[in-house]
Amino acid sequence: MRLNPFLCAAAALFAAMAVLAQPAPSFQVPVSYYKLPNGLRVVLSNDSTAPLAVVAVYYNIGFRIEPRDRTGFAHLFEHMMFQGSRNLGKMEMVKLVESNGGVLNGSTRFDFTNYFEVVPANKLETFLWAEADRMKGLVIEQSNLANQQGVVSNEVKVNVLNQPYGTFPWIDMPMYANKNWYNSHNFYGDLNDIEKATLADVKEFFTRYYAPNNAALAVVGDFDEAQVRRWIEKYFGSIAAQPQPKKPDLSEPRQEKERRFERTDKLARKPALGIAYHIPERRTPEHFAMVLLDQILLQGDDSLLNQELVKRRGFTDSVSGGINLLGSAFNYSGPMLWIASLIHDAAAPPAEILAAVDQVVEQVRSAPLPQAAVDRALVKFRSSYYSELAQFGGFGRADYLASYALFDDNPALINDIEPSLRKVTPALIHSVAREYLRATNRTIVTIVPGAAAPKAK
Repeated sequence: MRLNPFLCAAAALFAAMAVLAQPAPSFQVPVSYYKLPNGLRVVLSNDSTAPLAVVAVYYNIGFRIEPRDRTGFAHLFEHMMFQGSRNLGKMEMVKLVESNGGVLNGSTRFDFTNYFEVVPANKLETFLWAEADRMKGLVIEQSNLANQQGVVSNEVKVNVLNQPYGTFPWIDMPMYANKNWYNSHNFYGDLNDIEKATLADVKEFFTRYYAPNNAALAVVGDFDEAQVRRWIEKYFGSIAAQPQPKKPDLSEPRQEKERRFERTDKLARKPALGIAYHIPERRTPEHFAMVLLDQILLQGDDSLLNQELVKRRGFTDSVSGGINLLGSAFNYSGPMLWIASLIHDAAAPPAEILAAVDQVVEQVRSAPLPQAAVDRALVKFRSSYYSELAQFGGFGRADYLASYALFDDNPALINDIEPSLRKVTPALIHSVAREYLRATNRTIVTIVPGAAAPKAK
């Protein structure tokens, strides 16, 4: 029997289309999670694509959850942790990493302070030992404290206070938009609190907050899990747990009236405008809808605000912002703002820019967006998200895993991000926009330039 070649070709085409129509298999991050008897949360995630390993230790103490009379201490300790431990002298942790071809860093965020190393996989044991060594016995001496008090004070003065727009918008907006002191104090801290800190104060802070039961350890990379478990037990298992204070109440009241503020920046030469909206609680369906709204409104050249304010109106050369300016839309715990900000031409009055912003926002508040717009937002998110996971040899993955372990006791939630975003409908996005992008839920900050504009040549 002879087969019609056209029918065969058509059948092959339909078969190929049927395969393409099938949803692509979802990417799953391998997660192995357990706790040591001392309370340390441990997350292991194997990745053999490169002979690298990431060691990341996250402590549940950050800018906004530090005690009232200890503002700036979270940041101070980010520096103190490099001043030496029982078996590693001052800055020897840095030398040890760099001499093995690795990279390291530490940072202070809203709800945690973290430390990480990306090193050759065959050096993993060395850096598990090193991180345990400083968790177990940081050297806290008067000379180290005095030195780092000076370093932190100078950092604040040089990088923030003496820079144009130094606190805008990442410090300004939370201070103006929030009511709760924990969410609204100066996150770099009162320099008086830092400068008057005593050795006893610092030792108490370390003992309380740098305890294993207030920390999460994430290990990502090319390793044998059974062997890594033995190393972690060997080096971290003997560190004693410590009594933990009650976590502060971070709740914010529902904002019912628009707030407007203006301040003069003596170093700025151009005006700036910041807009902040309170957003839904993290990990709720509404929060995932807000993540996609962020993509639609603000992220990328195709975003609605970029198209209107940059491309069409020419008010500025860029609009920036998003959910959680100190991290991702997921690595925090507590209330959060969605912030958009721009430095703009003096010829454009803030009222005109706000009117243009309102026109854009009204597009998503007045009627549900088409499904194609939601699908595009998901594609954009996935692109940046998977880039994050691979960042710094796997540190991005470690960041998500440690954060979910620290805040939710469930690092496997990393694998719920994309499925939860896929459930977001145009109707849900519309509902979230109506509730959270209302004018009565926003705070507006205008920066008036105080520096002389450059003279025309």
